[in-house]
Amino acid sequence: MEISQSTDPCAPFAGGTSLALPASAASNTVPNCDLVTVPARQGLEAVDILRRGAGDGVGPVLHDDGCDTLGFLVPPGTAAAWDVPGSICTETNGRGLSLAVPDPVPPVDGSDWLLPPGDADLATDPAVLRAALGEAARLIEAADNRR
Repeated sequence: MEISQSTDPCAPFAGGTSLALPASAASNTVPNCDLVTVPARQGLEAVDILRRGAGDGVGPVLHDDGCDTLGFLVPPGTAAAWDVPGSICTETNGRGLSLAVPDPVPPVDGSDWLLPPGDADLATDPAVLRAALGEAARLIEAADNRR
C-alpha cells in the first residue's frame, strides 16, 4: 500500500482549496481539515490496519467519551467526494480545531484524542483511509459471522 502525504498536516486533497491560516496563527494554528466519523469498532480496526501498513498511514484521530465513534482528520476537500457507507465526512473549515503541540485541545466537548497531533503522523490520506475502512468492515463481518 503506497501512501502519499504532504508535510502539512491538513494540506489540500486532490485540488482542494489552499490552507488558510488566521493572521494570529502561532502555536494554536487552526487548519482547515475535514473529519471522517465512523463507528468506534470499525475505526479502531482501521487504526490498527493503518498503523501496521507500510509508511505513515494514520493522522490524528479523535474519540468521543462514550466510545461510540472515532473521527479521522483528513485534508480539506475530502468531504465533497466521500462516499464510504457507514461513515460521514464533514467539512470543519478549521472550526474548533487546535492542533497545538504538545497539548492539542480536542475540538468538541466530550471528545479526546486517540492519536493526538504530534503523536500521530500527518492527516490521513483519504484513499488509504477508504481502503482501511473497507478492510475493517470485512474483518468485522467475518468475525461476526464466525459466532
